[in-house]
Amino acid sequence: MNATMKKPTIKDVAKKASVSVATVSRILNGLEGYSEATRQKVTTVVDEMGYRPNAIARHLKTKTTLTIGVLLPKVETTFYVEILSGIEDMAHKNNYSVFICNTGTSSHLMPYYLNVLSERQVDGIIVCSLSPKDMYDKDIVDTKIPCILLSTFSPRFPIPYIKVDDFQASYAATSYLIDNGHTKIAMIGGEKEDPIAGLPRSEGYMQALKENNIPINENIIKHSSFSFDGGKKSMEALLSENEKFTAIFASCDDSAVGAMSIARKNGISIPGDLSIISYDNTKVAEMAYPPLTTIDQPAYDMGQKSVQMLIKTITTGKKGESIIMPFEIIERDTVKKL
Repeated sequence: MNATMKKPTIKDVAKKASVSVATVSRILNGLEGYSEATRQKVTTVVDEMGYRPNAIARHLKTKTTLTIGVLLPKVETTFYVEILSGIEDMAHKNNYSVFICNTGTSSHLMPYYLNVLSERQVDGIIVCSLSPKDMYDKDIVDTKIPCILLSTFSPRFPIPYIKVDDFQASYAATSYLIDNGHTKIAMIGGEKEDPIAGLPRSEGYMQALKENNIPINENIIKHSSFSFDGGKKSMEALLSENEKFTAIFASCDDSAVGAMSIARKNGISIPGDLSIISYDNTKVAEMAYPPLTTIDQPAYDMGQKSVQMLIKTITTGKKGESIIMPFEIIERDTVKKL
């Protein structure tokens, strides 16, 4: 091989950056002991030279692979796109690679992928939207791999988690409609028995109605998947009831847009005839017409924080503290004041 074609080594990087090999190694492995200016100089040289560490040699020496496994259910909403963007950006910033595993609609592939990630000796795992009723939290604990739960929690094991308080956020969304003069409020929820998001969002909606002495009408509460198609089916079911309602709380942006599409087909103006508030604040909410008023669930930030928490656990051996993320109502154009 011609000398000009020779792959650069860590010694070449250290020489060009005028630092020691040990400093380059610490920077590439996300360790401490250097200034920010030095880090920037070394990473610039690494990019310029196209240096790539030998992953196998690094693993043998450090007993780490600088890899993170991400387990998530079948992606039906853009909420997961935001989460994954946050995870990947923070992982790459810290020189970690990411394996993304789709566990299926009912997470039935969870045991399979946990085994795959164990065999690949990943340093940590992030699990999104795991349902406690599936009992896979025990399988996660049994891997003995550091883990963070994202947008979910385990009622049986002390696995750190990052999530929004779904009950309070849904309560706030419903209260917002009430504050705008609405008393006949329908709900498009997720799966009725889903203890992670479906149940608490329904309970938050109902609690807001109760506190304002508004009767709960089961006929205008519909449950389906958190998806565009789920929203369409729920809206069709609502219209078939021939019940009067002036507003809808949709517990997912994608569901809200699905409902809006059926409303337009039926000549229902939004917000002229019907107001809608949704949940998540994904790009879908911004792109909808009219743009959706929605609860902001900071998915990107949640993804970033999950990686930060996981890396801290990996490097220190100490479990992080669970985090309840803040939410806020983003006012756009789908709620009319009566």
